[in-house]
Amino acid sequence: MIGCVIALDSEAEALLSQTDVEDIQTAYGKTIHFGKAFGKDVLIVVCGVGKVNAAAGACAAIAKGADVILNFGVAGGLHANTEIAEIYLIEKAVQYDFDITQCEGGKIGTLDGETENFLPLTAPEKIGFPRRALGSGDRFNDSPADHALLLELGCDIRDMEGAAIAQVCKYAGVPLISVKSISDVYGRGSTTEQFEKNLKFANLTLKAHMKEIFGGIET
Repeated sequence: MIGCVIALDSEAEALLSQTDVEDIQTAYGKTIHFGKAFGKDVLIVVCGVGKVNAAAGACAAIAKGADVILNFGVAGGLHANTEIAEIYLIEKAVQYDFDITQCEGGKIGTLDGETENFLPLTAPEKIGFPRRALGSGDRFNDSPADHALLLELGCDIRDMEGAAIAQVCKYAGVPLISVKSISDVYGRGSTTEQFEKNLKFANLTLKAHMKEIFGGIET
């Protein structure tokens, strides 16, 4: 079963509007919709914003039977090679606000017990969007310091959930596929104003490609 973990109701609508919902349950404080989408069994968790909510949502999806996780939604672009409403497939993700380098050395984002700061994701060949690297943190801002750090780490896109879901999926041994549509790009004015202006457009783009995304996922 494909378990979808999405932060916002507005993002989830890209799939829920195309899903035949058969049951609704709760787990880990999250509402879970079960049904069929594009001929495949699916459960949909709207987890809320931030890494802890995302981790709880991923745990709920896995506990309820998901054997592959799909995370989709909008995200911010960090440089000129990301465009508004363009869709990207995430190939690796890092928590850029996780820092124990003073204790253990290594690079920012390296989790306790890990040797690399980026966690790999599953990037199916049948999902033909450009591949990008994601940085996740519990911050939504226009901070030049955060932007410089993200670029230094090698990130193309940032959000508030993806890398936390990647951590849960790695520990659980469950593949994670993540697809992001760009709602704002750093350096083109307020990211908040861009987000509010472009959210609907970015979500509609995801909705238009949802059948293609599902077609590239093997269960």
